[in-house]
Amino acid sequence: MDGPAASGKGSLARRMAGRLGYAHLDTGLLYRAVGVRLVEAGGDLARASEIAAALSPGDLARPDLRSAGAGAAASRVAVLPEVRAALLEWQRRFAHHPPEGAAGAVLDGRDIGTVVCPEAPAKIFVVADPMVRAERRWKELRETDPSADLKTILEELLARDARDSARSTAPLKRADDALLLDTTNLTIDEAVAQALVFAAPRLS
Repeated sequence: MDGPAASGKGSLARRMAGRLGYAHLDTGLLYRAVGVRLVEAGGDLARASEIAAALSPGDLARPDLRSAGAGAAASRVAVLPEVRAALLEWQRRFAHHPPEGAAGAVLDGRDIGTVVCPEAPAKIFVVADPMVRAERRWKELRETDPSADLKTILEELLARDARDSARSTAPLKRADDALLLDTTNLTIDEAVAQALVFAAPRLS
C-alpha cells in the first residue's frame, strides 16, 4: 500500500491487516528511525547507511517517531540510495516471512508496489486532497504539539511530495496494477470496504 503522507494509507493498512489476520509494517517508521538516529549522531548524511544497516526492531518502538521532526529527517535520508538499499532486504524479509506465523503481510510506504514487493498480488495507491491531508496531520500533531500550524504543515507536505516524487531512486508513484483509492471524502470504514473488495479476490 503506497501513497503520500497523511493520505490515510497507514490507518487503512492497519485495518486491512487486522481484517485479514496479516502482520503490518509501516515502512515509513524505518526511515523515521534512521533519520532520528542520524540527527542524534550529529546529522552527517555520510553515516546514514551505517545507521540503516544497524537498525533493529526495537528502534521502531520509539515514541518520537511520529513527530514532525522525525518526518522531516526521514525525508532527508529516504532520498539516499544507500539507505534504501540497506532497508530493502529488511522489508522484503518481513513481507515474505511475516512475524508470529501470520498468514501474510500488509506493508505501507511509498515504493512497496513498485520496488519492495512488485510481485505482490494486491497493490493499492492511496491519495487524498492536500488540504485534507494537512488537516489530518495537524489534528494528529496538535495532540502532542499545541503549536502545530496548519499552513506550515501543508507547505511541508507539498515539499515532501515533491522530493519523494522527484528522487531518482524508488520515487513515489503508482504501480501500473495498483488500485487508485482516493480517501478525501471517505471514512476509514468506507476506505477499508473498497480496499477489501479489490484485494480479497487477489489474495485467495
